[in-house]
Amino acid sequence: MKEKKSVAGDFVQNDTTTKQKDVKKAKKNGKKPRFFKRIGRWFKETFAELKKVSWPTFGKVVKQTGVVLVVVLIFLVVITAFDVGLYSLLGLVKPSLPGLF
Repeated sequence: MKEKKSVAGDFVQNDTTTKQKDVKKAKKNGKKPRFFKRIGRWFKETFAELKKVSWPTFGKVVKQTGVVLVVVLIFLVVITAFDVGLYSLLGLVKPSLPGLF
């Protein structure tokens, strides 16, 4: 298969991919590729793409998880304070409401 280097340094295929070849072969026979062959190709392509992913380091994941948890806790405190404040204001307007605590 001929390969040509692109500007970014990645290899780009000039010829048709295996998927396109299978489709052409199937069109020649008048039917599409078998179900299990398509499923196998899907898994193969999926794992090939997952190998290309640049995964974050464990430390970076822990740090970002900590940031998310802190932001969630801050919003929890703010929304709870807002809720208690509005409930107290409503209690001043309508004194028959049950107590909050």
